[in-house]
Formats: sequence, structure tokens, C-alpha cells
Amino acid sequence: MAVTIDGSAGVTTNAGGSVNPSTNISGINFSCRAFVNFNGTGTVAIRASGNVSSITDNGTGDYTVNFTTAISDANYSSIASCSPSAGPNQRIVVMNFGAQSNTIVAPTTSACRFSTSALGASADVEYVHFSAFR
Repeated sequence: MAVTIDGSAGVTTNAGGSVNPSTNISGINFSCRAFVNFNGTGTVAIRASGNVSSITDNGTGDYTVNFTTAISDANYSSIASCSPSAGPNQRIVVMNFGAQSNTIVAPTTSACRFSTSALGASADVEYVHFSAFR
């Protein structure tokens, strides 16, 4: 991994073939290894991404983010958020790593699966944001 320190003491790492800003805490660099902003309704479409090759639409409100370059191990931290819908049926991201709350799909080095829901039922969402840190 190549590390660059710029004049403002900013640190950049070349992790997994892409350049990522990192934060140094107690001598350990933590970087965003993948991110994506995508439309989760109709035909799923990526708006912007880094180290994400594609999104798999597994069904209503059920997505898999596929990484271009695998992350070193599956012990990364991931976060997802999405736009709420208009009206009372606010949508939230359920990071249950699966299609339903009783289905668990562990993250892997090459992909992460998660779902979105509204009032406890799976729901497609127009704006979905996902990031993985390691």
C-alpha cells in the first residue's frame, strides 16, 4: 500500500487499487474502501461510486453492493442510509445483511447485502448510500 502525506498533513492511501483518504488513529490508518450512491427503484442505477463494480437487485428493498477490488477481509464496518419517502411511510435502512430481518447474509470480502424497509415491510428506495470502512 502506498501512503502519501501532503503539505497539510493529510494522508492518502492506495488501498485496493483506488486512492482513499484515511484517518490515522494510534498509528492505524482507517480508510473508506468502497462507497456508492444509487437509485434503488425500477432498474437499479449507480449515480457515483468508488470501488463498486455493480449493484445486484435481489428483490424489493434487497440490494447487494459488489466491490471492484476485494476488501482485505470481511471485518469491515459498513453503513448505509437512504432517502425517506414523502408522507407518513418513512423508509429506513435495515443493516440486517439480508432480505428480511430473520435472514442473515454475512458480508464477504467481495460484496455486502442489505435491505431497506418502510414500516417493517421491504421497500425500494430512490436514494441509497453505502460505505465500507477498514
